[in-house]
Amino acid sequence: MNKRIAVFVILLIVSIAFGCIGNSQQETATPEKPKALTISTTTSLYDTGILEEVVAPAFKEKYNIELRFIPKGTGGAIMDAKNGASDAILVHALSKEQVFMEEGYGVNRKVFAYNFFVIVGPKDDPAGIRGLNVIDALKKIVEYGRAHPDQLIWISRDDGSGTNTKEIALWKAAGFEFENLKNEKWFGTTGSGMGNTLLYTSERKAYTLSDIGTYLKYQKEGKIDLDMLVDKGEQLINVYAIIIINPKKIEDKDFDGAMLLAKWLTSEEGQKAIAEYGKDEFGRPLFYPAIPVLEKEEGNVFEWILKYGFIKDGDIYTECPKKYRYNPGDMKFYEFKIDLS
Repeated sequence: MNKRIAVFVILLIVSIAFGCIGNSQQETATPEKPKALTISTTTSLYDTGILEEVVAPAFKEKYNIELRFIPKGTGGAIMDAKNGASDAILVHALSKEQVFMEEGYGVNRKVFAYNFFVIVGPKDDPAGIRGLNVIDALKKIVEYGRAHPDQLIWISRDDGSGTNTKEIALWKAAGFEFENLKNEKWFGTTGSGMGNTLLYTSERKAYTLSDIGTYLKYQKEGKIDLDMLVDKGEQLINVYAIIIINPKKIEDKDFDGAMLLAKWLTSEEGQKAIAEYGKDEFGRPLFYPAIPVLEKEEGNVFEWILKYGFIKDGDIYTECPKKYRYNPGDMKFYEFKIDLS
């Protein structure tokens, strides 16, 4: 082999080798791996599908951040957050939310949606509560339950959730103590989420308190056979908020990512997504966007959101008192000076 051929062969081998290396590098190149946020959430949001079907895909597309959800009742979601499991919580129990922030765990609370609680039960409605206001309905359920002690008439989640918190308040408004009712034979509990409680209530042909979103989804899918019997009145409003984990209280939380989620949920894009979810399938949205109501500053629903979903801070109602705001940047907090007495 002459020198020219030898040089050619060496160059050919080198070029092939470098070509293979280059191709190998191209084949192994991958897109930037998305970050992930962990969100503790109430089951009444999770069970409807809105979080995984709408919120998570839209948020990932916009920010390349995956959302991972831990669904529990509000009490469980708050406990997980206190234990460092999540970057933010999505909840609907104002009294528990206030304690969470007072203890230093939560900051920058933002109200983003609302719907209503409903009392559901068997179609034949043996207690005769259809169309009543919620207080009269609960009184009739107690009367009927005590007259039929060998039947399960009412099923409670009894799990420290936002729905359970609302239920306890409604029983008290009707003149009954929840802890006492639990000891009566006609009163049953599941200690479980909204979906499982609806399934059990349907199986036992009993009554329960549900958020309307989970009820509509389960009823439409044929999982339950229950009628919506009581669905009107300010006491049944159900206000949802996101609270960011305070990075000064729990380290290594993705505060910036959680703030992006709060901003997206309350943005025009996020509010539109909330307003549209369920319309095609159920003929009505499962949740209503809160921001348009707050911007309008009038009407019954506006006052109900303030009364049951905002915090009294001096002479104003606000979604987040100033002492619980941490590095909010350009985030807007709603506050109103109004007499709701």
